[in-house]
Amino acid sequence: MVELQIMCPEALVESVSEALEALDALSVSVEDADAQTDAEVALFGEPGMPPPKEGWQRSRLTALFADGRLAEEASRILHAQDFFSDCEFLGIRALADQDWVRLTQSQFAPVEITPAFWIVPTWHAPPAQATEVIRLDPGLAFGTGTHPTTRMCLRWIAQTVRSGRVLDYGCGSGILAIGAAKFGASEIVAVDIDQAAVEATRLNAQANAVQVHAGLTDVARGHFDVVLANILATPLKVLAPLLCGQVKAGGHLVLAGILERQTEELKAAYAPYCSLDVADAEDGWVLMTAIV
Repeated sequence: MVELQIMCPEALVESVSEALEALDALSVSVEDADAQTDAEVALFGEPGMPPPKEGWQRSRLTALFADGRLAEEASRILHAQDFFSDCEFLGIRALADQDWVRLTQSQFAPVEITPAFWIVPTWHAPPAQATEVIRLDPGLAFGTGTHPTTRMCLRWIAQTVRSGRVLDYGCGSGILAIGAAKFGASEIVAVDIDQAAVEATRLNAQANAVQVHAGLTDVARGHFDVVLANILATPLKVLAPLLCGQVKAGGHLVLAGILERQTEELKAAYAPYCSLDVADAEDGWVLMTAIV
């Protein structure tokens, strides 16, 4: 495995990245060349949505190739392109052989939700102080506990849920449904529009020895004591009448996937049905709740 690095202005990041992929790069990553300096610039976007910009004014592109021959050929072809004149070739270096599975696993450590409640990958032992644990390995479905929106939802569940019927709308990995089961919900329904998420939820619930009824959105029937939806602000606004209609009188609505700057938009969208308030905030994200 070899690594080819290029310094590239923001306007050319997309073109150079696409060219590298066409030249058989196994992967292409983009980093701020000024990271950890006074010139560093943060780019923020919503999960699952396009980034606000393709890169930074000074972007470092790193492309991985199976061997040096492919990397050298890619470099030669790029140098011949007119658009590459504003880029700088930083070099090619061989990467030491690594146990990529072990390396990937090392990047996912146990995640603290509360001092006693943790999410722990299967290759880690639970911390000594953990009295409640969700076993969950990173996978294709969104929701591993590493994102602030998931942690805030789980903190709310740990503090509030002790019984009742719970709906996890847009379940992803099923982590919120599993958390509700761990803290005493009597019936948990988890739904998603993606069949892969439904299957992931079923497998994760089984691995955690909890009962969760997972399916596509049409299985969410009746009213619930708690309705959880950790998705994105735009679909949350569209779903306002549906989600509020599934909360029983006096029940809790819990919404996440909302940036702080979107708070007023959500309050306005839900005003005809309930009064949303910010219940938690972390790293620019908020958790909004209401009693319906």
